[in-house]
Amino acid sequence: MESVYEPCIIKSFKHDGHIHRLWQQNWIVPSHLLIEEHQEESVIVLINRQTPIQESDGKQWVSRVPAVSFFIPGQWFNVVALLERGGVRYYCNIASPPYLHEGTLTYIDYDLDVIRTADGNRHIVDQDEFELHKQQYHYPQSVLLKVREGMNELLGRVERGSSPFSDITAVTYYKQWLSCCNEVSE
Repeated sequence: MESVYEPCIIKSFKHDGHIHRLWQQNWIVPSHLLIEEHQEESVIVLINRQTPIQESDGKQWVSRVPAVSFFIPGQWFNVVALLERGGVRYYCNIASPPYLHEGTLTYIDYDLDVIRTADGNRHIVDQDEFELHKQQYHYPQSVLLKVREGMNELLGRVERGSSPFSDITAVTYYKQWLSCCNEVSE
């Protein structure tokens, strides 16, 4: 079966609709290459390496480490596995469920982040930013409830080490992409 990795742009927005961040070069892992658990949850898995990233203020930079991102339909979080020399670090965004359409994946970023370090420690960060934006953007109660539910579900998965928190799976997705499509990523 042929492996076709489709290009995809990731666009993150803030609650008021303005662009937050844009990842310009990502590749969608074909569904037939997903592990069974990810197929069952319809997880959208994206891979990038040295992707140009544009911030809301127009500044651009290039990611330093390969990343495998996991977007689960219906879930109010997404997870980025950063494949660093010292191991896999997970950067998790509390965010609206993903929307994928014609090569662009979008979501609304709700500021709160969870970092799970390679040694298994976890940290909740950007709570001050969340409190500021909650007031500034007038987050409705329905959003606050979904944010809380998303955080609880995410922390549960971190504690259990359940999907998508598998270093082996993240590294395998990346290596498959490299062996199949290295010339595409250059």
